[in-house]
Amino acid sequence: MKEKVIFLADIQSFYASVEKVKNDAYRNQPLVVAGDPERRSGIILAACPLAKNFGIKTAEPLWQAQNKCPELVIVKPHMQDYINVSLAISQIMEQFTDLVEPFSIDEQFLDISGSLKIFGNEYIIAHKLQQKILNETGLYARVGIGKNKILAKMACDNFAKKNENGIFKLDGTNMDELWKLPIGKMFGVGRRMEKHLQGMGIFTIGQLANSPIKILKKRWGINGEVLWQTANGIDYSPVTVKTFDQQKAIGHQMTLPRDYSELEEIKIVLLELCTEVARRCRVKGYMGTTVSFGVRGADFDFPTGFNRQISLPIPTSFDLDIFKAAYDLLLKHWDKQPIRSLGVSLSNLQTSDCYQIDLFDNYLDREKLNRALDAIWDKYGRTAIYRASSLTKSGQASERAKKIGGHYK
Repeated sequence: MKEKVIFLADIQSFYASVEKVKNDAYRNQPLVVAGDPERRSGIILAACPLAKNFGIKTAEPLWQAQNKCPELVIVKPHMQDYINVSLAISQIMEQFTDLVEPFSIDEQFLDISGSLKIFGNEYIIAHKLQQKILNETGLYARVGIGKNKILAKMACDNFAKKNENGIFKLDGTNMDELWKLPIGKMFGVGRRMEKHLQGMGIFTIGQLANSPIKILKKRWGINGEVLWQTANGIDYSPVTVKTFDQQKAIGHQMTLPRDYSELEEIKIVLLELCTEVARRCRVKGYMGTTVSFGVRGADFDFPTGFNRQISLPIPTSFDLDIFKAAYDLLLKHWDKQPIRSLGVSLSNLQTSDCYQIDLFDNYLDREKLNRALDAIWDKYGRTAIYRASSLTKSGQASERAKKIGGHYK
């Protein structure tokens, strides 16, 4: 069987690059996209190459970046613009293959195995893809090439991003270039796992690739085998357009604009989150039976918080059902320390077109209420109607309606 040819296309400094395309005055200036420091989200989301030359990194505090580069241009995120550009790039990729799988807002996998006879070899196609994205969006794409998604991803992250032409193929002829890299450079290895592996005497990807798989499985179970396979460039997962067809959970999380320490003000935000989770479930046609709730404390030096879940007797997409379960978890597990962020999710999902109901529950009344609320929100927007508690100083519903993914549209 002929080997597949897979791309991982990544847009360089995506958010920052979009902002530079929108405003030509920023072209030759060091620019970062960062959250609002007044609402405690002042971290670097993206930095252009000129900003990176000053040592500025993604996820570092904004004040720290400004110390490194006083003339830094700071732009707040415009998430709707980034989403629109990402979708436009997807449409460009679909001109080369119908097998395009989003990996993140700025990274997408392509299976171009069936396109080689039409457009040329993988290098020709990668170059054509780069040019078309550049011509139509003004953005620069780096392309990693491999026989599977793992190799394409590591080819892009470790080599294509550093190549002059932004293209690199990782295969059986040059795996030694991957294997000599530090273990922390391997896809799927975070800082904690890096320390664990180094404690076992594994400092390079090659050392992991040559480690006895039995030892790795004994230490981490199936994850140990996944680590070994990744190091050896083994990946059986196909590029598929159905990656997001079936969700495992629907949730919502937010970082608070200030520390919340009173139960009553936490309840207000919790109810808002549960209302949003329930609405998203109904929009996607799901109901669920497992409510998960977690909070994170305000003190980074002495971390506090919890993550717990509880099962409901019947599936639901009603906000008060979710809220009551999450509130019970809050009362049971909260240590009364100030809270910086909280999140709620509903899992064990099933489609809402066929499910068991409780004969002693006011199901029909709730269903009518849900339909009425959804109709209003669909027609007039998320701020058309909400609970009076959201109008208090603790409420965040109005502010969240201006955002996508936690950042302003």
